[in-house]
Amino acid sequence: EMLRGKRVIVTGASSGIGEQMAYHLARMEAHLLLTARTEAKLQKVVEKCLELGAASARYISGSMDSPSLPEEVVREAGNTWGGLDMLILNHIGQSSFTYFNGDVEHVRKLMETNFVSYVALATAALPMLKESEGSIVVVSSVAGRIAGPFTAPYSATKFALEGFFSSLRQEFIIDKVNVSITLCILGYINTESAVSAVSHVIPDTPAPKEECALEIIRAGALRRREVLYPARPVGTMLLLRSIAPELLDSLIRGSYRLENVRR
Repeated sequence: EMLRGKRVIVTGASSGIGEQMAYHLARMEAHLLLTARTEAKLQKVVEKCLELGAASARYISGSMDSPSLPEEVVREAGNTWGGLDMLILNHIGQSSFTYFNGDVEHVRKLMETNFVSYVALATAALPMLKESEGSIVVVSSVAGRIAGPFTAPYSATKFALEGFFSSLRQEFIIDKVNVSITLCILGYINTESAVSAVSHVIPDTPAPKEECALEIIRAGALRRREVLYPARPVGTMLLLRSIAPELLDSLIRGSYRLENVRR
């Protein structure tokens, strides 16, 4: 009921958590504008969203390392709907789970996709979100709070998201801007990209992407400050970081199959 008829942008919506969020929102009869790199996949997701009951569904394909795409996506929402109620930022660039090899250009490009485009999208959408008193949902990672090995470039982008949007939330409160910001701190989820990247190193069982997507939407709709998923393991890690950071680091290193990490 809270999301019926709401106008929602979902980035990274052609697969994984973003695709599942699109389907949940479609069942809630929201208006959807989906973005991702692969047009063929987006077309199929949009078709299924319409079958599931979306009030409307459309897409824009492209890579978020393009400086012009964020404004193009937000402009499309304005032209189509005349406003926006929720911006869900979920896309990520490709990054390997391995030792940092000194590739500074990769860090720069990943920062453009995983961080700068988030800032650009939020900035472009803010006038419409202020008008609707809407919500920004930022899909981040436990890697943005706890820096484990083999994720240096990726972790850097997620720490940047945490810093920027937490600071922006404070400014909204000071200026009495009624736009909520929800940070989603995710652990190991069974998306195809995550499983293919880390399953040979991390023996844990990943959490289901369908439930993860629903928890993100629920947190955004309820305007929560943050959501942890899966709640118990992520919450335990964050507690250990506060009281025994060196123990946590040791436990993380000890949990990996280090012999399988490719240099």
